[in-house]
Amino acid sequence: MTWAPGPGVGVFADGVFSGQVALVTGGGTGLGREVAHSLAHLGADVVIAGRTADTLDAVAADITGTGGRCLAVPTNIREPDQVDALRGTVYERFGRVDFLINNAGGQFPALPSAITDNGWRAVVDLNLNGTWNMTNRFMGPMTAAGFGSIVNVVHTFSFERGAPMFVHSGAARAGVVNMVKTLAPYLMRHGVTINAFAPGVFATPGMVGAELETMGRTEQTFTDELITEGTTVRMGTVDEMAAMILFLCSPAARYICGSTIIADGASMQTNWVTFFPEGDF
Repeated sequence: MTWAPGPGVGVFADGVFSGQVALVTGGGTGLGREVAHSLAHLGADVVIAGRTADTLDAVAADITGTGGRCLAVPTNIREPDQVDALRGTVYERFGRVDFLINNAGGQFPALPSAITDNGWRAVVDLNLNGTWNMTNRFMGPMTAAGFGSIVNVVHTFSFERGAPMFVHSGAARAGVVNMVKTLAPYLMRHGVTINAFAPGVFATPGMVGAELETMGRTEQTFTDELITEGTTVRMGTVDEMAAMILFLCSPAARYICGSTIIADGASMQTNWVTFFPEGDF
């Protein structure tokens, strides 16, 4: 799939991230792929991590094929020893990490009563513990360098209204939001910003396949539901979401720390779409 910057990413100055190094988890698909391409396009050296080597290698080949530098490192962020190995590889190759994008995560839509113990633990371990493993291993070297930005991707189900589709993921991501707020004053004293980014509904192949299709919906039928129920006027785009992450890494955001940036087309101020039959739990 050929990549080109969209209008959101296109507003950034050429070379704004030149000479800097970015690490993106979940970098082989979806939002992570878009962010990796965008950062490389704007001059950064990029490391992408994830569990599937084939998708990582494809992204890395695309980036290097257009003159960028990208290193693919297969990593399961739930495993601390693998995160340790990733850190060693990155610092050996590049000697620094300026931007850490904790984008890896996942969940499956389910009624609360249908979630098994293993399903709960798997989602919490990936989204909360995995994000902590990455943040914990990289915040030390970043603070020692006196500069950096950490962006933890969550979602709009992390807040007061709960997570109708994803009680497991909502609980885990809410923990990430609290972690960001707690770490922020410590890291800011050392020149490192940490923020959460909560995108609204936007389409990626993974979201369509892993979430919508399991509920018998297509991208178009789900968009129609969102509009009909007054949730939002449209779905977001992956370019718009990537641009928000780039902003949080940019010089313009150096005084933003401990915040959660929401980009959801005002859907949190309207009606949640009805995901499951009324009465089921």
